[in-house]
Parts: sequence; structure tokens; C-alpha cells
Amino acid sequence: MTVPSVVVASLLLTPLPAAADVPLTEIGADAYANATSQHGTQAGPDTFQWGTTIVTAQQAGRFFDGGASGIAFATSSDNGATWAKGALPGITGFGDGPYQRVSDPSVAYDARHDVWLVSSLGITDTGGIAGAAVLTSRSADGGRTWDAPVTVAVAGGGNLDKSWIVCDNAPDSPFYGRCHVAFDDHATGNAIKMARSSDGGLTWAVTGTPATGLGGQPVVRPDGAVVVPYLSNEHQIRAFRSRDGGATWSDGELVSTVQRHTVAGGLRASPLPSAETDASGAVYVVWHDCRFQLYCAGNDIVLAKSADGSAWGHVTRVTSDGGDHFIPGLGVDRATSGGSARLALAYYRYPDPACTPATCRLTVGYTSSANGGRSWSAPAELHGPMALEWLANTAQGRMTGDYISTSIVPGGNAFPAFTVAAAPAGGALSMRTYTVSGGLPIKGGGPAAASIEAPIGAGEEAPGLPATAR
Repeated sequence: MTVPSVVVASLLLTPLPAAADVPLTEIGADAYANATSQHGTQAGPDTFQWGTTIVTAQQAGRFFDGGASGIAFATSSDNGATWAKGALPGITGFGDGPYQRVSDPSVAYDARHDVWLVSSLGITDTGGIAGAAVLTSRSADGGRTWDAPVTVAVAGGGNLDKSWIVCDNAPDSPFYGRCHVAFDDHATGNAIKMARSSDGGLTWAVTGTPATGLGGQPVVRPDGAVVVPYLSNEHQIRAFRSRDGGATWSDGELVSTVQRHTVAGGLRASPLPSAETDASGAVYVVWHDCRFQLYCAGNDIVLAKSADGSAWGHVTRVTSDGGDHFIPGLGVDRATSGGSARLALAYYRYPDPACTPATCRLTVGYTSSANGGRSWSAPAELHGPMALEWLANTAQGRMTGDYISTSIVPGGNAFPAFTVAAAPAGGALSMRTYTVSGGLPIKGGGPAAASIEAPIGAGEEAPGLPATAR
């Protein structure tokens, strides 16, 4: 039943981020009032843009030990000018659904079937918190109303995590209209599995892959090839591929070993990749990494690029303004490519990477490139500072979410979606989802990206993956 919406090292530094004076538009607030989760919290937004529509989805009502009360959405049919807001129905008991909790929303659009899709992770809390099923919610009216979810995959005694969805929207692709969902199964050593649908997300077939890890983010090239960057169990960013529409999958190719500075203050921040493609099918992947800072004193956002998802180029430095940068969300203008590809990047940042839980101040940063990532604009601060005690608490630390997201209107502005926290009031936290009013321009600027060479003393590898990161 359709439910209506409610509404090398380079030690040269670029200029410090401009002080936050950016007009923001709220696109989400926690509407749940149950006492079992942390009221007033939203976290981990994802976005997608197609035509004149932008859809976002994020967790609402975060639980300490995993998942949330529901998935909130916001939809703009006029490229970010106005927004309608609501909650996806039929998932948790707070929305007439069978699951106790839900997590990990991801947004896609299927152009062939004209349907918007949000994947999520249905969670049970019987006998311990477990990712019980990967779900997909569908909207056939431009993201204004949503059906109860379709089941993509069931755990079968396992513990599923980190679902992510994408669709093949290239009319010349032999698999036009096929959608893909990546997820991992903790019960089998974080084995990453893939599901595919050719009927607008109504039915799904699941296939195993050789990969093990977390955070697979599938992207589709114009020829129909699917590339899935992920964080491996071996602390590497890797990528596996399918050239037959998701029927079979290759072994993972190495993108880079991760060098990670542990984010201070106990903040939950894993170096999960954020991936996009351009019009030529080139694949761009970013993550946070400390190789370019002396003695790995703080993370930067770094970028790797591949023409086809197989052979990967050198890792280059995106941010170079000091401090600690983490949880990136990359957007690429799908109408551009090569040396003219337009990229936009939002991320979180600490000005002081050695801060303590009491002194850490979280900000939201932004930079962009008009030349395919060869150089980047001076960083801008979109919001901050925020104290860690304002954030949702979890068994893995305070969190804003495992993801941040940026979508670009082709030829137009970028719309990042991110969590903003204010001081708690009335016994509740105040974490809401925002975007930038009117979007942000995409510019080049700054020196050419640094080479892969890292400073002497760099080298803290990522620690072992958590049992689950829901």
C-alpha cells in the first residue's frame, strides 16, 4: 500500500577554511518519540539526483547499540529549491513494519522503470542486534510517496550490514534498467554479496563475490559494467567488477592500502570509500587517509581514479589545510568527463587532530574541482563548530553517521547533505539533516594534486574492521 509522505609529501598548505557563514536548509528532523532510542537524532544521509529531483534518506532516532527507529526522507522536485519530508513506511514497528530497527539508507533512481529506490537494513533485536534483511523501498511518483519495502536478501542466521544501491541508467547499456545492491555478511567473514533486479526493484537475485570487507559502493559505467569499491578486511581500498550485468564478479583489484590516523575524541569514523562515475565511465573513489601529513598526524581526504575500474592511478591529496578530515561524500557531474569533470566533496573536519572528547570541535567542510580532480578549490566551512557531546552515542563512539553525501545538478550546483548538531534541549539531542540553500558552485583552483609519495613517519594502517558497523 502506498503511504503518503509527511512532509611526496606536500607541506604547503592552502588557506584555512573560511568561517561558516553559509545559509542552510533543514531537510530532516527526528519525528519519532519512542523512549528506547535517542530522540532528536538523525545520522548518515545519502542522496541522489535525476532530472529535476533530489532525494535524500537518513536514519532517524538512533539507538546506542545499533540502528534507528526509522528512515526519514526528503524530496525536492525543483533541484533543491523546496523540499517535502517524511518517513519510509512498513519497515519498523514505528511505521507498521516487522523490524525493530533499521539502518544504512542508500538512494538510487531507475530511469528505465521511472522508480526511485531506497535500500536499507532491517534489524532485529531478539537475541542480540542483528542485520536481518536488506530491504528496498520504492516510489513511483517522484519520491513523494513510498511503498512498504521489498525484501532483497535475508540473513538466514547471519548478520548483514552496509547495504548500498545503484541503477544502470545508460540507455545504450546492454543492462539498462538493472539495479544492484551491495551488502556484507558478518557471519561469513564480512563476505560481500550482490543482489540484482531488472524489474524496478520488485524482485531480486543474490550472488556471491570473492570480496570480504565493508562499505561496498557499486557504481555503473555507461557500458553496463559495475564497479564496487570497498574497504577490505586487509585494511585496503579495493574494487571488484562485473561485465555481465551482475551475474558474476571478478576478484578485487587493489586501489590502495589505507593509512589511517585514529580520529580523536572517540568519534566513530571508519575510512569507508565514497565512489562516483563520470560520463566516460571513469571511476572516482575518495576516503580519509593520513599518508600526506607528517607522522600521520591527521587525515586528509584522498582520491584515486580509474578509467574502467580495473587499473587505478596514484593516490592524490584533496585536502591540505591541516587538521583532521574524515567521512567524505563525493559527487560527480555525470554529464562531464575527463579534464572537465566536475567534482564536489563534503566531509567532516577537526581543526585540531589531537583534541580530546571535551575539546574536539567538529565542522563540516566542502571543496570542489572543475578539472577532474587535478586541482581543488580552497576549502570552505559549511557549519561548525559542534561539540561531541551533542552527537548520538553508540557502542562504537559518538557519531554523525558512517556516511555523508553530495549530489550535483548536471551543469549546476552541488547539494551536500550532512548532519548538524546543536546543544541538547529539553532532555533530547538536536541532530538534524541539512543541505546548503541553493547549492554550492563547483570551481577549480589551488595547486595541482600532490603525488602518491607520503611524508617520512607516515604509516598507521587502519585497525581491524569492527564486527559490524550498523
